Amino acid sequence: ATDRTKQFDAMDAAERGVDAAVVAAESQAEIPAKRYGTPAEFGAVAAFLASDAAAYVTGVALPVDGGLSRGML
Repeated sequence: ATDRTKQFDAMDAAERGVDAAVVAAESQAEIPAKRYGTPAEFGAVAAFLASDAAAYVTGVALPVDGGLSRGML
């Protein structure tokens, strides 16, 4: 999980009066991958998009969310 994800979990937990670990477990259960992404995983996508390997990639929204925003296919 990123620091920002942990902040969101902590804020939600404080509002609900529960432990942040409870919120994190609930949130991760909703993600098809069943876990939060790591900073390295997000960075790898950014590095790819900035690389020559992605030179022909244009005008695309690339969700990096473990399948949370399911597509049409």
